[in-house]
Amino acid sequence: MKKIIDISVIRLMMIGCFLFIVSGCEREFSDDVDFATFTPNGDVFLDNFSPGLDYFPFVGAGADPEAFSVVSDETFSGNGAMRFDVPAFGNGFVGATFNTTVNRDLSSFDALTFYAKASKSATINEIGYGLSGETANKFRVALSGLAVSTRWEKYTIPIPDSSKLIDQTGLFWLAEGASFEGDEGGYILWFDEVKFEKLGTVAQPRPAIFSGQDLTQGTFTGSIIQASGLTQTFNLESGVNQTVEAAPSYFNFTSSDTDVATVNELGEISVIGEGTTTITALLGGVLAQGSLEITSSGSLQPSPVPTRPAANVKSIFSDAYTNDTEINFAPGFGGSTTQAEVIVTNGNSVLSYSNNNFTGIVFNNPVDASGLGFLHVDVYVQNAGTEVGLQIRDVGANQILETDPNTGFPIVDDKDFRFDLTGLTVGQWTSFDIPLGGDLASQKNNLGALILVAGPDFILDNIYFYTE
Repeated sequence: MKKIIDISVIRLMMIGCFLFIVSGCEREFSDDVDFATFTPNGDVFLDNFSPGLDYFPFVGAGADPEAFSVVSDETFSGNGAMRFDVPAFGNGFVGATFNTTVNRDLSSFDALTFYAKASKSATINEIGYGLSGETANKFRVALSGLAVSTRWEKYTIPIPDSSKLIDQTGLFWLAEGASFEGDEGGYILWFDEVKFEKLGTVAQPRPAIFSGQDLTQGTFTGSIIQASGLTQTFNLESGVNQTVEAAPSYFNFTSSDTDVATVNELGEISVIGEGTTTITALLGGVLAQGSLEITSSGSLQPSPVPTRPAANVKSIFSDAYTNDTEINFAPGFGGSTTQAEVIVTNGNSVLSYSNNNFTGIVFNNPVDASGLGFLHVDVYVQNAGTEVGLQIRDVGANQILETDPNTGFPIVDDKDFRFDLTGLTVGQWTSFDIPLGGDLASQKNNLGALILVAGPDFILDNIYFYTE
């Protein structure tokens, strides 16, 4: 069975640490039932925790549970503030969600506001609200790259559509840490007066899907495409145009031909037939910029069935073997234009990539291929002239994937070994067996990723290391 984690490195890893399963029985309700309404209290943290609020650190993703405290020696107002001690690079990160057992109706507010300062000028990786196991993060909002100074200042995170927030428990969350050597770390963050407010100055909504682009994508019946690049932008009183990442459930998606594809509230586009359809969306009654035109060619030709003995294989992605590691097949590298999806056809899963410039298949656990001689991969293309560049990434002794955010190249002790997959036949699967020789022969015991470049459209299956 293929084991996949479709997450964006730290961000969605730490969300997974908080999720829990809520199950129950569905039943019919009469029109006479009075559904519960919840308190419109917007307070999160003033001098202390608001009623029912608790702290849940992202320990499973590597966050330090001791990094948070409530202090009285550094406050904006009153006698209490939240403090986070951000560690230096290599020592984890600070990350937590603050959730309440007293459900809140936040529909009368238009923003989460707070005061913050830092012991040195810094940029918070991500901060927001809406992490909730009860709703499976349906109304998650994230603001990336929030710059904070060494003095107390007020910050605003707008609500994409407050009418959706009538029963909320996830009131505040953040994730911050040094991402590479030389990145900021080893400093203190303080927060105070954290609350939801009705500012009345949050205006000019400009939602977007697919990062505001009008994209086209070829696919096959049975595929599921995740709507991505979902944002909402508001103009704030300060004149700043503030953009936040908004969960799919804030949007109302439409397919122009529901015989070809349908979209659910989680932004999952299910391709169910042959033909062409266009996916668009509204947010708060405003048409989102961007769209996705999907052309389905029907069923995908089955990929080759591997026949090598399982004892000689360390599998990355194949239904023929038990995989040695889970993977993140859509890591969301900065600057990547790639759309990635899993297609299931005839009971077999494959990885489909569209509009690719560069992306990767990141291994959850590094693979030791020191006793193996080859990497196998099957490739399917629909367009003539398609070529795929595959780079095997050795993540070094520290076993951490480290990439320069400006260039995309490996840094610290990481190293890439590139192979060009050429001679591809349109409409057929082409198999490649790449020797793990040359310089790679002495650097294959900490393999942590496959970097994929060019294309732009291709499908992969049966990715595994093996020996004869």
